[in-house]
Amino acid sequence: MKTIGILGGMSAASTALYYDVLNRGARARLGGLHSADLLIRSLDFALVEEMQAAGDWEAAGQMLNREARRLEAGGADFLMLATNTMHKLVGPMLEGVSIPFLHIADATGHQIGAAGLKRPGLMATAYTMEQSFYTDRLRAAGLEPMLPGPGDRAETHRIIYDELCIGVLREESRQSYVEIAGRLAKRGADCVILGCTEVGLLLNAANAPLPVFDTTEIHCAAALEMALAA
Repeated sequence: MKTIGILGGMSAASTALYYDVLNRGARARLGGLHSADLLIRSLDFALVEEMQAAGDWEAAGQMLNREARRLEAGGADFLMLATNTMHKLVGPMLEGVSIPFLHIADATGHQIGAAGLKRPGLMATAYTMEQSFYTDRLRAAGLEPMLPGPGDRAETHRIIYDELCIGVLREESRQSYVEIAGRLAKRGADCVILGCTEVGLLLNAANAPLPVFDTTEIHCAAALEMALAA
């Protein structure tokens, strides 16, 4: 099994999900006492969030690059970011890094296309929904991503940062996410991307009005395929 280098901590709740999903996946594939071979660098999300809020993406990119290099030097065979939003900085993050990188939007786009769907609604942080770094990757995969309306985008973002990232799960927020997904469906979305790793804490296949593509599950499955490939 190849060693998966995970750059995480953005948020801690997200990285905990990755750890759980990867290890459960390795056990399901290999049986017995097997678990995933992981090298994890978990950052202090408060520092990252300050850079996001200030728009200091240059400093954030430098931080991610430094940590990606540390993961490579530590023996990772390939890298993944345990977050959707910070894929905005993949370019600067990978400067001088020679090992492969598994992009979450590429893995997700491939899964949606393979399912014969085309118009995913995207529920994520405002950065991921409103900037082009993520939706452009989906369009390159032949998809036509749809965004919630302005108020729904603001509420989706607020719930992520004010609640989910600090482990707060509220039933009223769960219902809000279900309603936002419903409005996307009424506008023509044929599926919904849980485009922030925390969104799946509230919205899932059991309560969503559309087929759900959980980026955490998809990203981890693709990582295990890479790790176990000959």
